[in-house]
Amino acid sequence: MDFATIFGVLIGAGLVGGAIFMQGMNTGTNPVVFLDLTSIMIVLGGTLAATAIAFPLKEVLRMLTIMGAVFRGGKVQMGGLVDEIVDVAGVARKGPKELESAIGRVSDFFFRDGVQMVVDGYAVEEIRSILETRVEYREERERSEAGLFKAMGRFSPAFGMIGTLIGLVYMLKGMGAGGEDMAASLGSGMATALITTFYGALLANLIFLPMSEKLSNQISSKSTIQNMVTEGVCLLAMKKHPLIVREKINSFIPPREWKRVD
Repeated sequence: MDFATIFGVLIGAGLVGGAIFMQGMNTGTNPVVFLDLTSIMIVLGGTLAATAIAFPLKEVLRMLTIMGAVFRGGKVQMGGLVDEIVDVAGVARKGPKELESAIGRVSDFFFRDGVQMVVDGYAVEEIRSILETRVEYREERERSEAGLFKAMGRFSPAFGMIGTLIGLVYMLKGMGAGGEDMAASLGSGMATALITTFYGALLANLIFLPMSEKLSNQISSKSTIQNMVTEGVCLLAMKKHPLIVREKINSFIPPREWKRVD
């Protein structure tokens, strides 16, 4: 689980909810006024409808799955992967039979596929081309998923404003009808109209846009790892010495995480 994401959402929601409650206590207003089903319908319903127009339906239906990936996280320890690549490099120098027997011990599926290509006799240029193509199109698919949440972050404030305009229209119509307590009616109607803007801004800045950024960061991290593995597999195919392999793929990770020979 990505505890940073869970912590951020809980803290953000808790602080906003706490501020609403405290302000309500100070002004003698019931914080329940912020719970408005009509406003939620306008903001969430409108955002989902606009997203369905902008993106393929299959991606919209996968929204909860993608959101689950944000909360799961699952950052790979690059130092451990460096050690694994170096270990396999030592096996690769012994011969294809020994390398084939080591495939079952490879934990990363991308690395395992690359090692299998080496065993099958693919040329280095072919291995590099295939793996780089996989990285490129994986990035394209996943950036589309991140773009979905980024679009929702744009749509929700807009539908919040639409809900506010709807509320203002009804409020002004009520003013035109007259009445003894027009000032109180105006204040109440204005507060109700603004709640939809609040919902739209909150969803955009606490949920949708941060999730889009989180997915983008995960995509970049995964690409760095897979590019490192691609280079490692090519070095295996060339039967480079494990020391050379280690120094080469250390370039992909921060110096503080470099793996050295014991």
